[in-house]
Amino acid sequence: MSIRGQTQRIGRLRCINRQIVCLSLCILLQVAPVSAFATEIEGAETFQPLDLFDMAWITNPEISPDGESVVYVRRGYDINKDSGRSSLWTIAIDGSGHEPLTGSGHSVSSPVWSPGGDRLAYVSNSAGTSQIHVRWMQTGRDIAITQLLESPQSLAWSPDGTRLAFVQFVPAAHAPIAQMPSKPEGADWAAEAKVYEDSFYRSDSQGFLKPGKNHIFIVSAEGGKPVQLTWEDFAHNGGLSFSPDGSQLYFSSNYADDWQIDGTESNIFVVDIASREVSQVTDRDGPDFAPQVSPDGKWLVYRGSDDTPEYQDIKLYITSRAEYAPRQLVELDRPVTGARWATDSKSVFFSYVDQAVAKVAKTDLRGNFETVAENLGGTSLGRPYVAGSFSVARNETIAHDVTSIHQPANLAVTRKGKTRTLTNLNKDLLTYHTMGDVEEIWFESSKDGLPVQGWIVKPPGFDPAKQYPLILEIHGGPTTAYGGEFAAEIQLYAAAGYVVLYTNPRGSTSYGAAFTRKIDQDYPGSDYDDLMSGVDAVIAKGYIDSDNLFVTGGSGGGILTAWIVTKTNRFNAAVSQKPVINWLTHTLTADIGPFFWNNFFTELPWHDPASYLAKSPIAHVHKVTTPTMLLTGEQDFRTPMSESEQFYQALKMNGVDASLVRIQGASHSIAARPSNLLRKVAYVLGWFERYRQSDEPEGAS
Repeated sequence: MSIRGQTQRIGRLRCINRQIVCLSLCILLQVAPVSAFATEIEGAETFQPLDLFDMAWITNPEISPDGESVVYVRRGYDINKDSGRSSLWTIAIDGSGHEPLTGSGHSVSSPVWSPGGDRLAYVSNSAGTSQIHVRWMQTGRDIAITQLLESPQSLAWSPDGTRLAFVQFVPAAHAPIAQMPSKPEGADWAAEAKVYEDSFYRSDSQGFLKPGKNHIFIVSAEGGKPVQLTWEDFAHNGGLSFSPDGSQLYFSSNYADDWQIDGTESNIFVVDIASREVSQVTDRDGPDFAPQVSPDGKWLVYRGSDDTPEYQDIKLYITSRAEYAPRQLVELDRPVTGARWATDSKSVFFSYVDQAVAKVAKTDLRGNFETVAENLGGTSLGRPYVAGSFSVARNETIAHDVTSIHQPANLAVTRKGKTRTLTNLNKDLLTYHTMGDVEEIWFESSKDGLPVQGWIVKPPGFDPAKQYPLILEIHGGPTTAYGGEFAAEIQLYAAAGYVVLYTNPRGSTSYGAAFTRKIDQDYPGSDYDDLMSGVDAVIAKGYIDSDNLFVTGGSGGGILTAWIVTKTNRFNAAVSQKPVINWLTHTLTADIGPFFWNNFFTELPWHDPASYLAKSPIAHVHKVTTPTMLLTGEQDFRTPMSESEQFYQALKMNGVDASLVRIQGASHSIAARPSNLLRKVAYVLGWFERYRQSDEPEGAS
């Protein structure tokens, strides 16, 4: 080794030693091991871990009926409470009058304007529990109109503005199976047994569920006793939509006998408010949901899909309310993600994602449509998942979120084809910090030449003449999509000196149903070839150190990470986050186990165990030589900890370097608490640094 190489190696060892000391101290103090990777970031101008707590983004943009102002939920993180925080803000569409409506010390959500625009309903826990609040916009008076025992959801105003409909969980009592004798006075007996008789008895992020179902209620907009409208022993879901005369309320539910097994099934129903009689509107094998009655009362639009394995391609449907005769409203080979009626009932605005860009389009009732807004999203702060929301005023001004590669969601309005961004919530942070540049890339899969889209994120101060380590980051789902937008985790990897590649391999959405269905009964499978082709395409650019390749991903990306290390040893190290390792055990222990066998396999596990094992990384673990970390939340019910433990134990038995990281108190949504977002990034980088070769860009320590 040359003197220069020895010097670089000594410098790196010093950095790693500092890293180990900082990591050890942070673990002892039980705080996020931020310093574990902060020491690798040179200069104060790059995106630092604690900058996460200074960021803000918008959700739920709701434009007033007259189109003159917008209310939105402003979100951020509380560094002391280690939790999210939210508040309501308002702004005029010319950018003036930007001010808060509520404080940031409480959680708020679901703002909905009254039909006349004089009031705003929303959900807040300012009184200690989640209640429906109404704010009179002219006077600023605000009051909780409910005293509910469970959190309200899916608020909807009646057309005359006198009532609000909502969904609320209603506990149910079950007759006990066994009756214990009375314990002696003062005796210290074990706690009473917990009994479950539903297939869906626990839920990720919620834990073990209380017996009961969601039901629909209606309450006076001035307060009073809520009236329960539905009583059938099924879950009733929003969104809710009134008929124009306020006498009926549309909703979605699954009233099928096998509702516990076929969890994706749903139909549209309508309840008569006076009699509380429920009638079924749609009836097909597949989900129908999100009904919306046209302002003139003639039409009903909803989203839905035929029941197909692996992927249900959600379309927009329309039918006359007088006579049920549904037809697909627009011919679009992309899933529809939202819809809103125009005031004249002659057109519908809808959202969709095309090649990882979220858009809004307007269609007439014959299906002729045009795109009217683009680049929605930016609400998934950790990783660059594509999503977006919008609302429409009577004058057809659209309020929507808008994203970019260096900013999470801001607020924008689009009127007559012209878009104006109204907020710049992270201006100060971005003015004084340099983010990693994001470059879009297209490449062909070695499997069959399939075009695949991806993005390359480069470290701040990137020099194409140097050699950089590469992280392949894989999205979950698998039927989701990443996009070219801001993602804190990706930017922190880049700030630590890595080039990051993330892609949308086959199975991802927004490229057409055929592209998504290419993994049907083949997951994981040929998506592996897409991912490796992406790595090769970036290496071909000349600035990647091919001796320093790393791979990570969460959930669906976690299983693909584990699958990759059973097929190749080209990566120095891997971190499989919250993975599926054994499809047999996972299907029988996950909170939505029936969903997996219904959508990923053709037979129940005991009828065809071979097909389950064939796609399970555990069946191929004997091929692994790559040092692999398993990182999962201890309260994860979607991909339970036992999955990670299987792979970890198998790797140890095979003599492979392995680490098991159990994130305490975390569900499948590990980053729900911001410290865990940072903790996840820290452990990924710490593991990769352990196996990173010494050669690096000149000048790095």
